[in-house]
Amino acid sequence: MVEKRILVIDDDTANLTMANNILSAAGMRVSCVKSGEMAVRFLQTNKPDLILLDVHMPGMDGFETLSAIRGKGGSKTDRSSDPEVSDIPVIFLTADDDSDTETRGLRAGAMDFIRKPFVPDVLLLRVNHAIDLTRLQADLAHEVEKKTQEVMAQTQKLSRLSTQAVMALAGAIDAKDTYTNGHSSRVADYSRTIAELAGFTHEAQEELYMIGLLHDVGKIGIPNAIINKTSRLTDEEYEIIKSHPVLGEKILKRIPEFPKLLMGARYHHERYDGKGYPDGLIGKDIPVEARIIAVADAYDAMSSRRSYRGVLPQAQIRAEIEEGKGTQFDPVFADIMLSMIDADTDYQMREK
Repeated sequence: MVEKRILVIDDDTANLTMANNILSAAGMRVSCVKSGEMAVRFLQTNKPDLILLDVHMPGMDGFETLSAIRGKGGSKTDRSSDPEVSDIPVIFLTADDDSDTETRGLRAGAMDFIRKPFVPDVLLLRVNHAIDLTRLQADLAHEVEKKTQEVMAQTQKLSRLSTQAVMALAGAIDAKDTYTNGHSSRVADYSRTIAELAGFTHEAQEELYMIGLLHDVGKIGIPNAIINKTSRLTDEEYEIIKSHPVLGEKILKRIPEFPKLLMGARYHHERYDGKGYPDGLIGKDIPVEARIIAVADAYDAMSSRRSYRGVLPQAQIRAEIEEGKGTQFDPVFADIMLSMIDADTDYQMREK
């Protein structure tokens, strides 16, 4: 078993001692420092698997320390320049019991919160969960990289973005999910139509079609058992599913001839109101391609069969799009989709 290395940052010696005793007894290698400044210096030469970070400390508090670790500036000392360090998962330690602190911490990039004083079993469970999930994501990213190399080796013309090759890859993506046959091509079709009705050039419409075909490419790296699970996902499984936009971006970055391809893959689950993922972008900060694909993707999800339901009635889908206008969806493209629904009087625009 690979040893788990933990850095604990807390100005209270008693808390450091308690955390060290609990984690060391579980076979973990623990390093303890008493300030954010000391942590930043420690991270210049060390890379732990997880950081436990106190919120309230003199000097650099937890938020400033996290900002320094993430390389976002605003710290009182030199921040770490190692991108591997900036990706280390961070769990905040706090005695606070208010939602504002938790919300601020999560927005700053914390993975979780642990309340003080520590409950040993809770501390161990959350530390193990955080590290295991992070390692699983890294393994999935490696697997995606491997599969990408295989696809590119087998399809020499992929670098020229042959439509046939991209459609074949989109079909392979859809084949992972028993209930989404043809999903990628339908989303691509709907996206192209929205772009046409929005007045995009023919070139931009075709470009968007290609982006739409590969918006779910990251699902190549998601285990089939999770994608096809018919019962409710666990929190851990849902987090793995939510990793597919980032995995998709990693795949499509390898195609420099078409840099916009990754726009749909990374950002199609962003929401117009900023409550989406993975980056929580708001409004027009979301690339226009992704704003269009988001509407098309949601429409196709509702107008297709799922393991737990059949195709939804057209009126219900229309109501859902209308309700999401300006919150989940860009209102301009939501209105265009509504007009497409209204024009489809025989409800042909759905999974056949």
